[in-house]
Amino acid sequence: MEQAPVLALVRDLLFASKITAEAGAKGVKVKIIRNPAVLANEAGRLLLVDLNLPDAITAAVEWKNQHNGPAIGFVSHTDVDAIQQAKSAGLDKIVSRGQFVQQLPDLLTNAQ
Repeated sequence: MEQAPVLALVRDLLFASKITAEAGAKGVKVKIIRNPAVLANEAGRLLLVDLNLPDAITAAVEWKNQHNGPAIGFVSHTDVDAIQQAKSAGLDKIVSRGQFVQQLPDLLTNAQ
């Protein structure tokens, strides 16, 4: 049986490309989701979510509730409101965009 992919809720093409490239290098299947409204219907083993995307936090919580998988959010370090909302909503980990890029290889390796 094929393992569920890592999901990435992201519209930013730069971050989508980084995630896709790193996943390919690690041999990890990744699926980029651009529309938060369809996220809950997607099966995955890990969710990477751009918290600066409108409705991303709500979509991530719905996905977590439905699939019981970990959700890791990344956000501009200056967006204190989004960080607080994500923490309050129960996301598993919230990191700055810079930290996300640094930690991406490990996040994908640990998702295998």
